[in-house]
Amino acid sequence: MLIKPGPLLAQIENPDDLRKLDPSQLYQVCTELRQFIIDNVSMYGGHFGASLGVIELTVALHYVFNTPKDQLVWDVGHQAYGHKILTGRRKKFHTNRLYKGLSGFPKRKESPYDTFGVGHSSTSISAALGMAIASRYKKDETQQHIAIIGDGALTGGMAFEAMNHAGVSNSNLLIILNDNCMSIDPNVGALKDYLTDITTSHTYNRLKDEVWNILGKISKFGPNAQEIVSKIESGIKASVLKQSNLFESLKLRYFGPIDGHDINHLVSVLNDLKDIPGPKILHCITTKGKGYALAEKDQTKWHAPGLFDKVTGEIRKKVYEVPQPPKYQDVFGHTIIELAKENSKIMGITPAMPSGCSLNLMMQQMPDRAFDVGIAEQHAVTFSAGLATQGLVPFCNIYSTFMQRAYDQVIHDVCIQELKVIFCLDRAGFAGADGPTHHGAYDIAYMRCIPNLIVSAPMNEQELRNLMYTAQLEDTKGAFSIRYPRGEGVMPNWRTPFEKIEIGKGRLVKQGKDLAILTIGHIGNYATKACQALQEEGIDAAHYDMRFVKPLDEEMLHEIFSNFTKVITVEDGCLMGGFGSAIVEFMVDHGYQAQVKRLGIPDTIVEHGEQLELHRECGFDPEGIVRTALHLVDLGIKI
Repeated sequence: MLIKPGPLLAQIENPDDLRKLDPSQLYQVCTELRQFIIDNVSMYGGHFGASLGVIELTVALHYVFNTPKDQLVWDVGHQAYGHKILTGRRKKFHTNRLYKGLSGFPKRKESPYDTFGVGHSSTSISAALGMAIASRYKKDETQQHIAIIGDGALTGGMAFEAMNHAGVSNSNLLIILNDNCMSIDPNVGALKDYLTDITTSHTYNRLKDEVWNILGKISKFGPNAQEIVSKIESGIKASVLKQSNLFESLKLRYFGPIDGHDINHLVSVLNDLKDIPGPKILHCITTKGKGYALAEKDQTKWHAPGLFDKVTGEIRKKVYEVPQPPKYQDVFGHTIIELAKENSKIMGITPAMPSGCSLNLMMQQMPDRAFDVGIAEQHAVTFSAGLATQGLVPFCNIYSTFMQRAYDQVIHDVCIQELKVIFCLDRAGFAGADGPTHHGAYDIAYMRCIPNLIVSAPMNEQELRNLMYTAQLEDTKGAFSIRYPRGEGVMPNWRTPFEKIEIGKGRLVKQGKDLAILTIGHIGNYATKACQALQEEGIDAAHYDMRFVKPLDEEMLHEIFSNFTKVITVEDGCLMGGFGSAIVEFMVDHGYQAQVKRLGIPDTIVEHGEQLELHRECGFDPEGIVRTALHLVDLGIKI
């Protein structure tokens, strides 16, 4: 069922249509756009609160600037639904985040209005600055470059690196700070708006430039006149607008804060800022979830609530008659508390994902032992290393895709120094609807090549608990990586007693004689189903859950290659340099010969969709494993 847009929104196929409207009609456009997003997300799912919070800002940007010639760069991209709808994708918006449908994030291949692909935070200022300097190099002085970054993404170090460069770049760059922290004192808000009006108006800037030039010519003041004026202006801002100190010290002209939901005022300010040269920042105060009361009240819950009743706000959840397995993230969250109660050295660290990884449970019970360090993966790893130097046992929980951002710190600050940091890599494998920017495809390959690092993956909840227990034991030395996927496990009764696992030891799940299937992690449950299906075809397959990619269970591998000439490896990670590659390396190094078929994520960018859809696309779903096995035993069925 397609959602019908409001009468004005129905006329807008692209921003050119938006710019034909009278400014008095923009409020209605915002109202219709907000309702269109509420209607669609309630029925089809997706991110919610972030886009509602920037409706007015999105409309104003496309109304004032000549997009796509003027380039908008959205940070992270959760908030870009309005942008997508206004830029020719309204009629396809119901496919957002669905398999083969629109991406949930800005994507260069999808639209010329998506100037930079995003998904990881804190990249917008760097990208927009690169674009601005390229324009200056090409002598295009008319092109505008706007980075829209949230106060959360601003905690990422890369944003500060970019601002440090931007301030001395003499580039045509505008940074929009979308601040939805809801901490502005209303008693001073009007004064700040007033000051913004002055500092962004044509009259003020023309007058200031005239005074600047005149004073520079007066011999009484001499060559220091312009410096005096600059100091007076900075002093006024510093005394009245304390927020400006940081940005002004980086040589970014600061304007604001202003109400990010006042569409007419936004249009006026942005029109004025277009004519002010050089790098600058506009501070907009917004409310995440604006226009939907429940989302305004509980912003975390309504970030991506799933399907819901837009009238009552009731979130639709499946009702099961029997107990269901928990999410792996919840197993981690409860298990670390159990372990921490017994081991006073355990600490928990996450970079801005306490709810997503369930470390928030420990933060509530043990606030002095669990830390959300903001969107700062590099800091999270080195901070953990610092804790480890003092004899503590940090569990550093980072999504697999975000661990890529702290790779140097894993090598340099942890493994070279042989420090005991336990990395829990959530969302390993395919992340689902979030797509390629969030898939955890590479951690097996990039972790297993680092010395002084144990690399493991549990097949179920019990194994996750036991790996966590083993990793924190005093006789387990060095860094330890445990990867697990997004979503549910397989064990409704998962609170099992802790058992120590011998490092580097796999386990035989099922005996067999015709071929061997070797798996790592949760994807091994697919192999269990495949073995059952193969049994019905008369194929007796052995299944080995290797548990560890590093160190490999060499004793078990010698046994496997001594008894099987047909071997399948299965992983929900990249094939290039991954688990299967490690098995083949062992085979070659020890002089074995066997037919080995590696199943996993191919050397291509896999788009978004449900996890099973993507597993099927890549051929390592249960049916894909069966097809591969039948092919290997020469039953004439082609893969």
